[in-house]
Amino acid sequence: MIKVQKSNSLIIFLISLSITAVLSGCGSKKEMIASKDDLPGKRIGVQLGTTGETYAEQYERPFSSNTPVSQIERYSNSGEALLALKQGNVDCVIIDEPPAKAYTSKNDDLMILDDTFDVEEYAIAFSKDETELRDSVNEALARLKSSGTLDEIIDHYGENDEGGGYTCDPDTEHPNGTLRVATSAAFKPYEYYSNSRIVGIDIDIINAICDDLGYELELMDMDFDSILDVVKYKKADCAISGITVTKERKEQVIFSNSYTTAKQVIVVPAEK
Repeated sequence: MIKVQKSNSLIIFLISLSITAVLSGCGSKKEMIASKDDLPGKRIGVQLGTTGETYAEQYERPFSSNTPVSQIERYSNSGEALLALKQGNVDCVIIDEPPAKAYTSKNDDLMILDDTFDVEEYAIAFSKDETELRDSVNEALARLKSSGTLDEIIDHYGENDEGGGYTCDPDTEHPNGTLRVATSAAFKPYEYYSNSRIVGIDIDIINAICDDLGYELELMDMDFDSILDVVKYKKADCAISGITVTKERKEQVIFSNSYTTAKQVIVVPAEK
């Protein structure tokens, strides 16, 4: 009887080991994200107030009760979200493609999935009663596009980190006062700090617009999720910060014409 009991115990122990091994294998496989279809049940990092957060929320509140609920971790800027991914605190990050490319180009332990979300338009935001200023900015944007200046600014930041895609003519006059512009300088290559100053695609664009319209530029750096409220309540004249035009945002502010397009992508740990 004693020998039989020992045999049964050994069998139970071996079965337990086998189950543990299978479950461990399944857990490792579960962590792999190859497309949007793998996001349910994962820990997703996003930047507060972005369309990446909007996309992630569909996995936080799935339509089907059979779909695993994702855990959304929200960060004040994209750099914090991507650092959390490197540290293993999230399984992926949903983010705009330009900063994702800028970050992964210098961090080979991260990669961008081919699977993406919809193409988005970036525009400058104004309070709803600033239609005259919005129209003036649209006219300036049209001139920048026709002269090729807009394309030159965007192309410059494909290979440069130090700014300098647009240089103001020293003889340019600014008789119309100051334009207070809200931005969030943690969104490379659109706005970020380099050598203690804010540079980037958006900064060059708004500088060029101010020169065209005769304004001195005053930048107001803040968290991204504060920007629309600052514009809405007229604590700034407008905002430029890789702001995607959405139906929900149109209920709060008005937008200029689009000056570029982008898309949301998924960043994950690189395959080893």
